[in-house]
Amino acid sequence: MARRRESARRPQPYDIVVIGASWGGVEVLMQLVRALPKDWRLPVVIVQHQHPNSGNALERILGKLTGLTVRDVEDKDRIEPGHIYIAPANYHLLVESDRSFSLSIEAPVKYSRPSIDVTFSSVARLYHKRCIGVILTGANDDGTEGTRTIKAEGGLVLAQSPDTAEARSMPEAAIATGVVDAVLPPPEIVPYLLKVLTDGTGDAEHSHR
Repeated sequence: MARRRESARRPQPYDIVVIGASWGGVEVLMQLVRALPKDWRLPVVIVQHQHPNSGNALERILGKLTGLTVRDVEDKDRIEPGHIYIAPANYHLLVESDRSFSLSIEAPVKYSRPSIDVTFSSVARLYHKRCIGVILTGANDDGTEGTRTIKAEGGLVLAQSPDTAEARSMPEAAIATGVVDAVLPPPEIVPYLLKVLTDGTGDAEHSHR
């Protein structure tokens, strides 16, 4: 019993979740956001490839599915617990040393702005081993370098199982790096995260390595 109480008091091992998605990603993001519990505390940063003129459509879609705050990032926004942040269309999204966001209109990376690689790498270099990266469906290999950076900094990397993805290329490219810790179908991603956050371990049967 004492051990259980001690476990309950253990600080959470991670401070932020960053999610990258492209082709087919909106449907999966809807599943994940809907599954987050009401008392979810980690900030979630979403980088979904969008048409430059898509405005705040994704914010509106996801905001209807949760009681958590969902918002497109504005430059200098502070990163707050329990918020879901979306990289705005046509901007790269980075994090600064004071744990605020900054937006960039530098050239697209791998034809994408926002770039998953840019955001993942920026988050990893600030949060180090206390960040979780999740790669979802997509038709290119954006996110591959970002996942390598997260793992090099000691963070946790998850990928959607390619056979459940509308476009397999992005999760397959991430998995091919050899740094992905678990490969999961969408319904199992949030339960896996909750297990990691409560007891520091995931389900070993899903480990890719």
